[in-house]
Amino acid sequence: MKGIVLAGGSGTRMYPLTFGTSKQLLGIYNKPVIYYPLSVLMLAGLRDILVISTPDSLPGLRNLLNDGSHIGLNITYAEQLEPRGIAEAFLIGADHVGDDPVALILGDNFFHGAGFPRILRACRDRLDGCVLFGYPVSDPERYGIGETDGNGALVSIEEKPLRPRSDNAITGLYFYDSDVVEIAKGLSPSERGELEITDVNQAYLKQGRAQLIRLGRGFTWLDTGTHDSLLAASQYVQVIEKRQGVRVACLEEIALRMGYIDADTCHRLGSGMKSSEYGRYLMEIAQTLG
Repeated sequence: MKGIVLAGGSGTRMYPLTFGTSKQLLGIYNKPVIYYPLSVLMLAGLRDILVISTPDSLPGLRNLLNDGSHIGLNITYAEQLEPRGIAEAFLIGADHVGDDPVALILGDNFFHGAGFPRILRACRDRLDGCVLFGYPVSDPERYGIGETDGNGALVSIEEKPLRPRSDNAITGLYFYDSDVVEIAKGLSPSERGELEITDVNQAYLKQGRAQLIRLGRGFTWLDTGTHDSLLAASQYVQVIEKRQGVRVACLEEIALRMGYIDADTCHRLGSGMKSSEYGRYLMEIAQTLG
């Protein structure tokens, strides 16, 4: 399975913070925003990842992540010149996807929960069509909503419904088989001139090949594209890390635990940041797991 991080957009909801930088380079507590969605793809077992962003943002993202080889990944980059919709990621990344299934995650989405890696890998291994990930919200009229029947099967998808029939907000994480590229090529722009991801999901639903996994109690999902949600995510990570002594979305640790790098490499990466708490943690975890 290939991975795509769609890290585009102009970040207008975050002004003036994003006048001079990409919103994916802002911080969630002690790590850049993009570490968090990238960590989700790594936990799903993906190593071949395309980062799509604006021409202005790509240099900073390249400086941060390079080609990913230092953490055992193959990271490539592509431009989205204008915000033409989430589904355009499959047109931009068609060569990257090829004949493989693909996981797409939005570059400002934050996920965390016990057992999440197990869920991700199970969905990857059993993929037939598409898998969407739902999260219960108190204001479903603001989201794309997935309705399920009594057996948990997905029966409808509705964008920002006036009378929601469910509280399952469809998050910014999507698993698709390789048919998604052809489905995206057949889309027409919506009234706002974008290729809508909801239309892709509707196509799979009509085929009877769409599944919704509900991330309920014990999970946290945030769209960190506002000042308040960015702060909420930072506070959440701070509490988890300080109280439990673990790190959330620590890419080097994930790479070590997944076998993408060895303990010596992890220690060396930590040593390059040893003046920071993050770097010292990497050195400690390398010694523990080495």
